[in-house]
Order: sequence, then structure tokens, then C-alpha cells
Amino acid sequence: MTGTALAWLPARVVALRMRIFALVNGQDAVTVPGPQVGVGDFRRVYADPAANGRSRGAALSDLFWYWLSPGAQVHQEHLEAGPRYDEVAKCTRHILVRSKKDSEELTRRVAAHVLDGVRPGLVRLRDEMMPIWAELYYELVFEEPCPPEARDLIVAHADDVVSALKCVRPRNMRRRARLTRYLRRRLADVPHPLPESLTPDEQAYYLQGTFFTTAVVQMSEAMAHLLMIIAQDEGLQERLAGHPDDNDRVIGSVIEDGLRAYPLFGIAHRITTADIELADLTIPAGTVLCFSYPDFAARTTRDDFIPFGVAQNRACPARGLAPPTMRIVTSEVLRRFGLASTAGHTRSIPNRGPALLTPRGARPRRAPLVWIAVRDRWEDVWRSFAQLVFGTYMVLDARKKALCTTYFAGGNR
Repeated sequence: MTGTALAWLPARVVALRMRIFALVNGQDAVTVPGPQVGVGDFRRVYADPAANGRSRGAALSDLFWYWLSPGAQVHQEHLEAGPRYDEVAKCTRHILVRSKKDSEELTRRVAAHVLDGVRPGLVRLRDEMMPIWAELYYELVFEEPCPPEARDLIVAHADDVVSALKCVRPRNMRRRARLTRYLRRRLADVPHPLPESLTPDEQAYYLQGTFFTTAVVQMSEAMAHLLMIIAQDEGLQERLAGHPDDNDRVIGSVIEDGLRAYPLFGIAHRITTADIELADLTIPAGTVLCFSYPDFAARTTRDDFIPFGVAQNRACPARGLAPPTMRIVTSEVLRRFGLASTAGHTRSIPNRGPALLTPRGARPRRAPLVWIAVRDRWEDVWRSFAQLVFGTYMVLDARKKALCTTYFAGGNR
């Protein structure tokens, strides 16, 4: 196959895959920003009290529930507004809120524990970051160091979820069930009061979905993007090495720029529970709103970007914890390693961030970087076909199982 084919084939296949996914939304979905609602109304519509439906009535919900199973019905992101959501959200805040000093000490200790076991060489950055967040969120939930068994279960589960979301392989429910069983056995060991409105099985699902799916996956993805930016900017690394006293500020700036260039959320979907009145448009109740973070970021300035959502519509509960912990993990990585990468860097980062780690201060060898570039380009070809096949299969399987539709049709909340 020629180099020209390698260049255009993945993009064409990805475009075809995205057309298939677009069909899931139906003809009545409104993409924001888009032809009907411009970028100037993104915040206005997102923050509207009527844009608060989470799952009921959207065909797209069946697909997200399928990807996030088991327990999507009690995942905090997908619970409908009401007393049950309020109780779950209160529990999440209680688990996540710590003093700045405690959060920093925990993050530094966990990062050091994991990174001390990493050796220089060719790595996938997301894979190296996932154990850090598995251990950190385990300790936030259980308030004890994470045992190897739990870390392995959390990492395997999170990797399976994110791989399914990116359509590089189908979901493995037996792998996910192993973590569910572990959490179900350990409920009595959680030192935080868990939501009483949830059954014991649902409490395990809640912990699994909120902390060991969303938190671990999103933080690992965010760190992979951040480290890829650093790995592909030699001047930035030299600046960080030469001015360590200014590292927190510089890394903080890179985090902001990275979250804007590579937003973790693709589409956040909401269902309107009442009409939303705009200057020249009425969005009727029952409309599926698809808020496109990448499109919004591409059309706005840095000051306008909202990487963690808006406060009026369930902003990310970890928005206060994520940036400082990312800064500490980055500092711990750079204290040990130099980074270099010639791999492609896209928002979805399905290649998991290939990079070369070298001992701090050493110059990277050229041969491994050439190998990374060649391997990544070839992988793009087979991965694009895999995403087309697995993505199509999962869309059809999600429609067949109709997890969300069936749940609400049964009279559930």
C-alpha cells in the first residue's frame, strides 16, 4: 500500500463511521453550535433550566448506556434530575472534597509509587497514566492505599470502556463484571455514607461508573493529551527544565490550552424538558440537544472555553480537583523522564499516545522516533477499519438491546 493511501484512507473511513453515528441522533436532534443555534447561544442554551433532561427520550442515550454498562441507570451523568440525583451528587462531592494540601500530598505519593515502576523506552502514555488515577480514586473512595488486585481490576475495566467508546474493540462485559463483584464485596469498607436510595448492587454500579469509569478514563485521557503536547514541543520541555520554580504556572497554561485544543467531551447530549426561547428560534420540549465541545472550542477564544461544563447544568464534579492533580502528576513525570513523540495527536487519541521516555536530561535517539512515526501511520489504517466494523456493530447492538428505552418504558425513574 502506498504512502498516499495511508494518508487518505483512515480519514475517509472515520468520516464514514461518523456518518453512521450521526444517524443515531435522528432527524430532530439539534447540534449546538450548528445551523439552528449559533456559537453565541451555546452557553445560553447549555445553562437553560429546561436543558436538563439526561437520558429519557433520546435514541443516543441507548448507545451511551450501552458503552457505560453495567449500571448506566445510576451513573451520575445520566440520572434524571430529582431527589435521587441530588443524593448521589452529594455523595460524590463528599468523596472528592479534600483540602488542597491533602489532595496534593495524595497525588504526589500515588504518582511516585506508580512512576517509580516505569522504565525508559517506548510507551503508550495513556496506559502509563491509568494506574495513577486508578490508585488515586481508589484511595479517595476507600481512604486506604490501593492493593494490586484492585488496581488491576480498575485499569482493565477503564481500558475496556475507553476502548469501546473509541470503537477500537467491542466491550467485554465479563471484564467489567469482575470489578462490579469486587466493589459489591467491598461496600461495607467504604467509609463514606453511600446513597440510601440505591440498592447495594446500584451502589456498586455508582462507584464503578462515577469514579472508576468516568474519573479514571477522563483523567488518563487528559494526561495523555497533556504529555503528548509536551513530548512534541522540545522548547517547552527545555523551558520547564530551566525554570522549575515557574513550572506550576506554565503547566497550568498548557493544561488550559490542551483541554481547549483536545476537549475530553465530544458530544454532550441533553433533552429539553420545556421550550427554550431564543431571539429567532423556539426549541421545543423533547428536543435532543447535542452540544459539540470540539466545534465550540474551535470557534471561541481561550477565555470563552468551558472544559468542565457550566455550573448551571451539572459541571464536572472534579473540576476543582483535576487541574492541580494534573500539574503534580506532570511534574513527577518530568522529574524522571524526558518525552518525545512523532505519533499523530488527535482529540480522540485512539493510539493511546505513543512516546519515547528517556532518562531526565538524555537526548532521545532518532531510530525509536522514526519507528513510532512509521508504526503509528500503519496502525491508523487497521485501526480505522476496526473502528468502522466495531462501531457499526455496537451501534446496531445498542439499538437492539435498547437499555435506556427499556428502562424508562418499565416505569423507572
